[in-house]
Amino acid sequence: MSSFVLSLDQGTTSSRALLFDREGNITGSAQQEFPQIFPRPGWVEHDPREIWASQLATMEKVLGEAGPQEVAAIGITNQRETTVLWDRATGEPIHNAIVWQDRRTAAMIDRLREDGMEDVVRSRTGLVPDPYFSGTKLSWLLDHVDGARERAERGELAFGTVDTWLVWNLTKGERHITDVSNASRTMLFDIGKLDWDRELLDYLRIPSAVLPEVVSTGGVHAEVASGLPGAGLPIAALAGDQHAALFGQQCFEQGGIKNTYGTGCFMLMNLGDQLPAPHEKLLTTVAWQRDGSIRYAREGSIFVGGAVIQWLRDGLGILAESSDVLPLAESVEDSGDVVFVPAFAGLGAPHWDSRARGAIHGITRGTTAAHIARAAVESIAFQSADLFDAISADSDSPITELKVDGGATRDPLLLQFQADLLQIPVLRPKVIETTALGAAYLAGLAVGFWSSTEELSSQQRIDRTFEPSMPTDRARELRERWNEAVRRSLDWARD
Repeated sequence: MSSFVLSLDQGTTSSRALLFDREGNITGSAQQEFPQIFPRPGWVEHDPREIWASQLATMEKVLGEAGPQEVAAIGITNQRETTVLWDRATGEPIHNAIVWQDRRTAAMIDRLREDGMEDVVRSRTGLVPDPYFSGTKLSWLLDHVDGARERAERGELAFGTVDTWLVWNLTKGERHITDVSNASRTMLFDIGKLDWDRELLDYLRIPSAVLPEVVSTGGVHAEVASGLPGAGLPIAALAGDQHAALFGQQCFEQGGIKNTYGTGCFMLMNLGDQLPAPHEKLLTTVAWQRDGSIRYAREGSIFVGGAVIQWLRDGLGILAESSDVLPLAESVEDSGDVVFVPAFAGLGAPHWDSRARGAIHGITRGTTAAHIARAAVESIAFQSADLFDAISADSDSPITELKVDGGATRDPLLLQFQADLLQIPVLRPKVIETTALGAAYLAGLAVGFWSSTEELSSQQRIDRTFEPSMPTDRARELRERWNEAVRRSLDWARD
């Protein structure tokens, strides 16, 4: 009997492979970063070949240590919305991938609104029209790569989000698929009918021949091709990273809520199996589909969360390593009234301003690198508090605690500040890699490695609970100051 499930966690800045045992413990892992490409201000790209090469390398390393015969199945979870377009015959990308953070299609979104399509997008896809999503990115590629639209119409090209790209390569072109959670992030998918939307495809001039087949989130839909590490292993789950994290946090029932602190931050609440009306400032998305049942979620999305720490390291040069941020931020008592709005790629929920840009307010001669580092850490919590307010207002009952996960939750300063702003307990699990864990759970359930979600519930373990310690009035003052800084950052960029 197999001992592990392998999770391939393809993120914005790195690819990882993790092995989970039957108790949900990580027993093996490998990680590899890959380059970020910034052709112009507001543009973000990846080389799809680097994505595949880095994911393959981590997979090969982990399987080499454990042995493929010990693995029951593979679950894939991925950065969402990032858009890849490639040649079906050669498997070669025809352009760099356009990353979810990329804002190049802001003018296209403006025209969409002017053309009266906003209500169509909201009512059918559950999304707020924004350059964040894949649809306008794909349309841009078809417009700007020589001959791409004609080739797509002839069926020569294949589009996919990163899950689709990985499965194509893992099966050597045998399977061109995506799951409902990733499809629901394209701004092309009707989340009520669970099918591609003809009107939106026509509006964006996207030929249906370029689209992948849509499958359930959990289920055996492919197997690894011969000649690759893990040949013959079933690929038993595909899930967008935040949907996987919701499942990994065991938010199986309506009302379950979590916040993931990664490159961006993403707060999701399980809405159950009934599709609700669209929300003005939040997204409605497919959480997952398995065993013939569907679950929806309400989501708030922050474009720059942990990425602000990476910017302190790579852009500003005040950190040698990202891990240096905690001792630097803790070396001062507070931010010295510095407020950092990291709107490097615009602002997501609840503002949805693609022209907002980053700003650091309150700098004086006494401001140091430590104050800026602390303000950067606090910016992650401020943005998450904005999401929490919007989701709380949409909830039928008060939210009394927040489950958190992701790499940035290793920082106790961040989580204590988050609890203080929200004035509720913040719960960090022992396994903070819940995105990868959720993909493993979905794949393991699909092949019988685990018998039920009830069995999984017995595995949940809390590492630490952060209780609020800041007076309510002080938390309110800080948030009012944050709101003022955000207002001054809006509508800054010009085409």
